[in-house]
Amino acid sequence: MKTFFISLKIFLFFTILTGVVYPLFVTGIAQLVFPSKANGSLIVKNNKIIGSELIGQQFDSTIYFTSRPSAVSYNPLPSGGSNYGLTNIRLKNLVAERKHQFIVFNQLDSLTVIPSEMLFASASGLDPHISPQAALLQVERICKMRNLDDGQKDRLLQRIKELSEKPAFIFLGEDRINVLNLNLELNNLDGNFTSKK
Repeated sequence: MKTFFISLKIFLFFTILTGVVYPLFVTGIAQLVFPSKANGSLIVKNNKIIGSELIGQQFDSTIYFTSRPSAVSYNPLPSGGSNYGLTNIRLKNLVAERKHQFIVFNQLDSLTVIPSEMLFASASGLDPHISPQAALLQVERICKMRNLDDGQKDRLLQRIKELSEKPAFIFLGEDRINVLNLNLELNNLDGNFTSKK
């Protein structure tokens, strides 16, 4: 019986330590050191949360930059990829369809090389980034649909360059740009645009 109570005390001690004290300590440190990241890197506009820098969103409008394809429609709860292998005919058909849609949507030449992230969904289905090259391929379409003049187009190209992020730790990944942040900058560039229907 004595051994039972000792075991129970140890169990309760470690339950409180690892289940209450440690999480509160780590959460407190995170809130002090990097509160924005600890709270999900949320993007707030006009006192309203419009998204997170970490989770992609779907943009279908012709006046915005489009995001990378998602196998889960950017739903964070069942996040994941399609799990199609490279030899799977469904993946081959999906890639061909996405390439066709991207070319038609952006009014590009059929021989245009499309960046791979616009053809393949990410493993998480939540990737918020595309390559600067993918963004540049969409500029002409956006300028046309927003009736942007040459000066506004130049500013947009400059913002794409400025918002492009380098690979993590210099060597992990490739240059990338956050689509939500880019679209917010696009609205700031031309808040009173007259879009074509």
